[in-house]
Amino acid sequence: MEFTPGSSGYIELYPERKMSLFKNPYILALTAVAGIGGLLFGYDTGVISGALLYIKDDFEEVNQSSFLQETIVSMALVGAIIGSALGGWINDEFGRKKATLIADVVFALGSIVMALAPDPYVLIFGRLLVGIGVGKASVTAPVYIAEAAPSEIRGGLVSINVLMITGGQFLSYLINLAFTQVPGTWRWMLGVAGMPAVIQFCLMLCLPESPRWLLMQNRKDEAVSVLSKIYDTNRLEDEVEYCCAQLEEELEKQSKVRYLDVFKTKEIRLAFLAGAGLQAFQQFTGISIVMYYSPTIIERAGFHSKQLALLLSLIISSLNAAGTILGIYLIDHAGRKKLALASLSGVVVSLGILSAGSFLDSSGSHDGNYGWLAVLGLALYIAFFAPGMGPVPWTVNSEVYPQEYRGLCGGMSATVNWISSVIMSQSFLSVSDALGLGGSFLILAGIALVAILFVALFVPETKQLTLDEVEQLWKERAWGRDYKRESLL
Repeated sequence: MEFTPGSSGYIELYPERKMSLFKNPYILALTAVAGIGGLLFGYDTGVISGALLYIKDDFEEVNQSSFLQETIVSMALVGAIIGSALGGWINDEFGRKKATLIADVVFALGSIVMALAPDPYVLIFGRLLVGIGVGKASVTAPVYIAEAAPSEIRGGLVSINVLMITGGQFLSYLINLAFTQVPGTWRWMLGVAGMPAVIQFCLMLCLPESPRWLLMQNRKDEAVSVLSKIYDTNRLEDEVEYCCAQLEEELEKQSKVRYLDVFKTKEIRLAFLAGAGLQAFQQFTGISIVMYYSPTIIERAGFHSKQLALLLSLIISSLNAAGTILGIYLIDHAGRKKLALASLSGVVVSLGILSAGSFLDSSGSHDGNYGWLAVLGLALYIAFFAPGMGPVPWTVNSEVYPQEYRGLCGGMSATVNWISSVIMSQSFLSVSDALGLGGSFLILAGIALVAILFVALFVPETKQLTLDEVEQLWKERAWGRDYKRESLL
């Protein structure tokens, strides 16, 4: 059977090979090594939440300033914005492999700076370096995996990177708990962050460049050599022809696309509103606050033992990892829109419980029961958020744009996510100082209600739709059902 570019894919062409590819050790090794980039992101997210409890003990100015605490946390996100912006250019100019190696060096250097920081301002600079490394890795890892993975298992392999992020968060809480009784607590917590980067750097030296990038550089022989380790001889020629044809078509389309076109074309504008809106609401409903400040939130809820705060945070992080696995299953079964609406509904309820527990605890009761109510709300928040609003925004953004706009709009919406995360991380402690924890989470519950309305009105269901059908859906939303449609056949 011959391959024709534009056909439904290799599942139909090679049904007997689908399962065997999962057993290909080369693909699994490539995915695992590249996925360490997600682990770095997750570890950095979780480790600072615990380290911050001990940084305040060592630096009095940090203990007395919510702004400094917020800056230490959010500076990594500022660096991530810079790193992701640079990452796209570095990926295209030097290749996915070198981009990963550069990210590892920057991340490891930032970890050393943080571990040796003599004052909070050097620590903030180290956080900036780590963030730049995270930003580069967050751009590079999914691209590297997707460009080397077989088409029929690409989605599952790329999802491993998301799982590595939550795995990194869980690992960071374990490390935090392990170093609570060690002299120099937070320095060890932050310094250990460089180890995954060093490991990935060493392993990455043994892996090849992305075959797609090699084809972009007209290095076809090297690309074929890489692809020959992924596909058997019968399929190799068809795969090379398909990659070349697809690459040529995408480069031709992307050369005609400009940033302003996103806002000039009504159907693209509506698609970007849905994608970027989901990314913004993912952050404005509080996930960055929970992941970066959960030990601080637990401490403020009445649990003054740092070890207990970290242990409870570890349990919450494990719920996040389990929820992410559940979300990978549900997203193709329940659908994107239904999953997002169910997730946000649970978030509203859990934030209400968290707010009530915080209000009651601050009212003067010292029996600890209300503090546990706040922790219950925190756990329920993660349990509802992780399967839905965790993966849905990223999945929808990979589907709602036409091929020629996918890279451009995907990058713009990811930037919205980073900026929203910075806003939340940089403002939470100041707002909670002014309004209390109860008032802060009550505001987040209100935002989650607005998010439910937004999803109901502006986000379509893209489950099991082809890319052509999604494109047609936006044209109908923009111009009405009477809009003259081209035959999908």
